[in-house]
Amino acid sequence: MKKLIFVLFLATAFTASYANHLPGDDEQLSVKAKAKLELAKQKMYSGKTREALVMFKEILTESPKNGHVLYLAADCSYKLGEVDEAVKYLETGKTVVSAKPQNFYLLGIIYLSDNKVDEALAEFTNYKSKAAASDIKEHDPDVYISQCNNAKKLEANPVQVKIENLGQNVNSKFDDKGPAITADGKKLFFNSRRPLTEDALKDVEGDGKYFESIYVTNWDSAKQQWAVADEIPGQINQKASHVACTGISSDGKQIFIYKNDMTDAESRGGDIFVSKVSNNKWRTPEPFGKPINTTYWEGGACISPDGKTLYFTSERKGGFGNSDIWMAVRKTKTEWDTPVNLGAEINTPYDEAGLFLAPDGKTLFFCSNGANSMGSYDIFRTICTDGKWSKPENLGYPINTTKRDGPLVLGADSRYAYMSSDRLGGFGENDIYKIDLQDYAILEKDFKKQSANSLSIVKGLVRDGFEGKPIEGAEITFTNDAGEKVSLVTNENGEYLITLKGGTAYQVKVTKDGFKPTEEKINLNLNKTGDTFTIEKQFLLNK
Repeated sequence: MKKLIFVLFLATAFTASYANHLPGDDEQLSVKAKAKLELAKQKMYSGKTREALVMFKEILTESPKNGHVLYLAADCSYKLGEVDEAVKYLETGKTVVSAKPQNFYLLGIIYLSDNKVDEALAEFTNYKSKAAASDIKEHDPDVYISQCNNAKKLEANPVQVKIENLGQNVNSKFDDKGPAITADGKKLFFNSRRPLTEDALKDVEGDGKYFESIYVTNWDSAKQQWAVADEIPGQINQKASHVACTGISSDGKQIFIYKNDMTDAESRGGDIFVSKVSNNKWRTPEPFGKPINTTYWEGGACISPDGKTLYFTSERKGGFGNSDIWMAVRKTKTEWDTPVNLGAEINTPYDEAGLFLAPDGKTLFFCSNGANSMGSYDIFRTICTDGKWSKPENLGYPINTTKRDGPLVLGADSRYAYMSSDRLGGFGENDIYKIDLQDYAILEKDFKKQSANSLSIVKGLVRDGFEGKPIEGAEITFTNDAGEKVSLVTNENGEYLITLKGGTAYQVKVTKDGFKPTEEKINLNLNKTGDTFTIEKQFLLNK
């Protein structure tokens, strides 16, 4: 079944699995308090968290040492973002005679998120000593213990990067996350839960916050900064549904969208859509359909630079955990082959999310909250060599923290990366950050800096040599001196953009049924400044 919630991140509280079979002190409550407790739990399970918390507080005035109710009040406070209040209830709860095992578990999660790693380790250890074996097996505190140990190790050996908040031109007091950038690094898309209008609706069936929408900011080369972000133009954002950009094609002409519209059977619970731009207006998103979308939850996609391979996340059967990474190869302009799971080397029993395939076409960045994280979601990378993906590597601290980090994206020059994070010091919940990679070669196997950027951009048009009209679907094949070939096809406007290894020559061949092929040799130089070498080539085909 599809998820009926939008947020992908791991649910850290597990009240429902305990609340109906907790041993303890509820029998000491008055008849009136018992009835109120049952009603409060019903409200909590139905998503009326605030109302439930009010009732739990009322019960605690009568029975302030009730371990069960203290935990329930803490869980509600935590879900509402009132973490300090949750800690007060949990600290009290662990001192009472009827202290509940899950009290220590949730306290450990909060302490780890606050980077109180030693305190978190103590709480998870307490949980393991007090919880039933079946609960320990189900909730696996050893994953969190592993994350605590990772945090200590990675923080002791930070990577050489500089991280900067993008500021109020981009970020707001609301949740801003999920950056996506064009290959030339000139347009940055992201998702925000700021209100679109003064009368914007809130997700009353979810967390009560404004619905998610897509925004865009353009690089101002004169001011050397990102311009004030604005709502993406066109027919994408909707007043009463979650819409989020999860990836963008190299040429910036297509964006891949996660959509969760409870009023629309096509996207109810979460599916992947695509939107194309025309005259700077984005068209109404169209669903991918089968076999990409299923009755299960699909959470987002990105595409290879040549447009031939789609990577996406899904909870469909055949995976290794909750959300897994899958890939599908393009069959035709509108059809995709049967998706293939990336395998146990990449996917874990937990969530994999936030995909980005680098412009080199072989380095995949993604987020995971599994045992190799240092808390919540971390950013990892894997490199495909001869069809085999390498063991994922944690990008290290301070790119990753004990907070929720990722996804991460970067342009073809790989000079800067952009990511979202809810780390301390931001303007709201998640914010968008810039990572200076001058001393951290994020695309190199050993992370060591090369003398110059090795990627170049080739872009342009293919036209009819007689009529001058753009030619859609023309195939352009680039072959270097080593015989390596890369190809792509032009879009509906006859445009193409591809990132290629620089510092070499390519034989370029352009073909299209009904036209005579044409060939030309081009040289892709390396810019000593470290900027991406870009060349524009227009090709004419004659019938």
